[in-house]
Amino acid sequence: MALIEIKKLGKIYDGGENETRALSGVDLTIERGDFVAVMGPSGSGKSTLLHILGFLDDYTFGQYFFDGKEIGKYLPDEVARLRNQKFGFVFQAFNLLPRTNVLENVKMPLVYSDVPEKAWDNLARQAIEAVGLTHRAEHEPSQLSGGEKQRVAIARALVNNPEVIFADEPTGNLDSKSGQAVMDIIWQLNVKQKKTIILI
Repeated sequence: MALIEIKKLGKIYDGGENETRALSGVDLTIERGDFVAVMGPSGSGKSTLLHILGFLDDYTFGQYFFDGKEIGKYLPDEVARLRNQKFGFVFQAFNLLPRTNVLENVKMPLVYSDVPEKAWDNLARQAIEAVGLTHRAEHEPSQLSGGEKQRVAIARALVNNPEVIFADEPTGNLDSKSGQAVMDIIWQLNVKQKKTIILI
């Protein structure tokens, strides 16, 4: 059974007389442990597709099955719980809390999880260690380089042990060396931890 399957999926942004068809009739199957790169020119709907697959946006028509169950059959609370437990997100803009240290930033997804609070510190430190930033755990984002900020974002995506990691242009704001280091981490998550990666 595929982990993710979409059939004839589409997204229309309604702008009155000027509606925009961002996606139309997309079919896609992703198995557990796949590394999927979504390619296409700017404005072709890549980020829209990622947001739909990650339950961050709704689709207009078609079907989306996650782990064999159609998403439309889930209640909104179930969708939110699935997103928090099964998915991790890494965005181009990092999205770190500015006056909060690395450890606290990485712990954020656990606030909305079923993980007991006494385990948060340990899980966050493990995720920070996995991206090679143990020495930066008490630093704030303003004290980090761009590459380090993105590694913090990856640690935050990992902290709830997700099945799928969505990476939306994770190297877009980085120089080539930092970008390669970030891609190496993402690649290792797929190879060593068998995480399913969906990359734009």
